[in-house]
Amino acid sequence: MAESRDSAEIFWVDPRCRGILPLDGFHISRSLARRIRCGGYQATLNADFDAVVAGCADRRETWINDEIARLYGELHTSGHAHSLEIWQDGALAGGVYGVAIGAAFFGESMFSRRTDASKLALAHLTDHLWRCGFELFDTQFITPHLASLGAVEVSRAIYRRRLRAALAKPASVNARPFDPSAQSVLQRRTQTS
Repeated sequence: MAESRDSAEIFWVDPRCRGILPLDGFHISRSLARRIRCGGYQATLNADFDAVVAGCADRRETWINDEIARLYGELHTSGHAHSLEIWQDGALAGGVYGVAIGAAFFGESMFSRRTDASKLALAHLTDHLWRCGFELFDTQFITPHLASLGAVEVSRAIYRRRLRAALAKPASVNARPFDPSAQSVLQRRTQTS
């Protein structure tokens, strides 16, 4: 992280309590299910990674400085960082990006330019990661937004145990084709909840 957009320093964060989003416990509320059923959006995987990072940094205060954006771009080019984009009316409406190592996905940031776009991105991303054999979705911190989607906080010790187990298992974002179908996401999420 960086303290701000203009900060030259980058540092690691290791919170005492860690946020995780259980891949088999992603909560789709009735209103989000209704939004997914209504459609009117397209979900893509890795279609515009740089634009997602830029969207996440496009706020008054951000921890994403130029160096972080550059480094995540390099991770994306090397196949380690990935983005999930939500498009509405041909424009990028929201998205999420993160890094995949073993069967762990480290969600770095998300953004929304339209109502529910980041929720839609997380619904599609958690579904895809679950289908590809991932076991851990690290959100680092818990926010009310993430908690409403099923995220929970665990102690550092529990997190490290889960992390060790996930890193020891193989998984790949490319293990299965990305399925952008809203109905498929709803059907699979309903079966696992």
